Amino acid sequence: MTLAADILILNARVLTLDPDKPHAAEIALRDGKIAAVGAEGELSGLRGPETKVIDAGGGSVVPGFSENHMHLFSGSAELVHLQLSGVHGLGALTDAVRSYATGREAQKILFAQGADYEILGSDERLTRQQLDRILPQQGLILFAPDHHTAWANTRALELAGLLHGAELGPGNEIVMGSDGLASGELREMEAFSPVQAVGGFERYRLGLATGGEPDPRPTEDEWRIDMEVMRRGLDYCARHGITTIQNMDGNLYQLELLSAIEKEDGGLPCRVNIPFHFKNFMDLDMLEKASVMAERYSSDFLRSGVVKVFYDGVLESWTAVMVESYADRPDYRGEGLFTPERFREVAVEADRRGLQIAVHAIGDGAVKAVLDGYQAAREANGKRDSRHRVEHIEVVHASDVSRFAELGVIASMQPPHPPGSMGLPLEPTVSRIGRMRWPLSYAWRTLKDAGARICFASDWPVSPIDPIRGMQAAVIRTRWQESDPDQSFSLTEALSAYTVEGAYAEFREDRKGRIKAGYLADITVLSADIEAVSPEALHEVRPVHTICGGRVTYSASELAK
Repeated sequence: MTLAADILILNARVLTLDPDKPHAAEIALRDGKIAAVGAEGELSGLRGPETKVIDAGGGSVVPGFSENHMHLFSGSAELVHLQLSGVHGLGALTDAVRSYATGREAQKILFAQGADYEILGSDERLTRQQLDRILPQQGLILFAPDHHTAWANTRALELAGLLHGAELGPGNEIVMGSDGLASGELREMEAFSPVQAVGGFERYRLGLATGGEPDPRPTEDEWRIDMEVMRRGLDYCARHGITTIQNMDGNLYQLELLSAIEKEDGGLPCRVNIPFHFKNFMDLDMLEKASVMAERYSSDFLRSGVVKVFYDGVLESWTAVMVESYADRPDYRGEGLFTPERFREVAVEADRRGLQIAVHAIGDGAVKAVLDGYQAAREANGKRDSRHRVEHIEVVHASDVSRFAELGVIASMQPPHPPGSMGLPLEPTVSRIGRMRWPLSYAWRTLKDAGARICFASDWPVSPIDPIRGMQAAVIRTRWQESDPDQSFSLTEALSAYTVEGAYAEFREDRKGRIKAGYLADITVLSADIEAVSPEALHEVRPVHTICGGRVTYSASELAK
């Protein structure tokens, strides 16, 4: 007797990404897995009285999107902050801040996100004095889209004890003014974390700032608030067709919150992988905590087992580590958060424990140091299928292009990040990099053609989370100069980077990332046939149903009722 399907998806343009059956028209789901994939009319016998039928209306049906580098907890909390994307000029900034501040007078610090580095123009950087004129009596801090630089007014700096500067670790800086006081610009996490703590945002950034746990332990009311914040982010992901989240900051607290939500709600709307964040002030024995997290959380819905590291900062604030000097700052290459020698020690020990390593490395000097660390780990511990990762790789040195494939290292890259993509300005980044390095900047195609495995992501909340917009950015990527190589991806390559390659990066390619009988029932139903839509109109295609583990986690039709 053939068992009926729990869900039947019909009238679909199914892009399975299964080379043995690349296209189909119908999918049957049962008990959290894909029961069958067939041509039109082929699965009608699996329809029972309790079967939920989804008519795809001729739209594409694809494997559920894997968001392969994002920050769930902090991104979820930031959804209620002032959003400054697209705001330019002092007048527009003033209007936006004062409008947001109305009714929030009781908050010690107001937070704003997405402030462009050149929000006041190419010749002027934000200062605390300018922010004081906008909001003099209440603390205010604006974050750049990359979350590596912030600008605070005098009140915020006073509350955080930063107005007269502070001693910080390598790669972090409180920019001082000619008057001997902080200018308002804060570079990297140690510099701006005190402001976040004063403003009550510390718990949401702990996975980034310290990798530690809330101390003191949150009260019951705070715990319930944090659960709701996490739920908000999970639902936001499901709304964008995402079924897997590979988080890139973490601590045990985030895992505990997600586990509690899973128990209380009867499941999670997305599969989540939370890493242990190893910071430069930690001793190697702290990696035991990463091993404990990996042992404790290892299900298909909630996992750990990754060690996240930040090696450098970002190009825009000269905190990325370069092989040669910045084009617009001669004799300066950036200062790493780790020395090459120290990172090699971390890589060797984490690899010895069987943990996967994922390292933020934006400058070509940082990328080289991370690859050197991975090579040292292989030489010390022996070759294994480690699938260590380098995150971002905004500039790569020519001598390192082939090393990704040679070492089996995954290149985790973000289509929304190249200047000129998705509305990002070209400056100041392209001038920081310098014309001679442009051909090897954001070099997805170059790395892929050299044999590297590439997975895509948004780095949300740094960039918009939408995987479809990310795919579009990869497909319509343009050169900065005609002599640069074409780094764009085909539609199928971009889709694979958000699905197949994400599963591979998690060692889960045997159960997800494709639409194939026996695989996990992680499916995204889209509003149109993405193969028939022009690349320029791809962003108009929206998820209409998201299914994770055979459960509908988002439905546009349900929200419309």
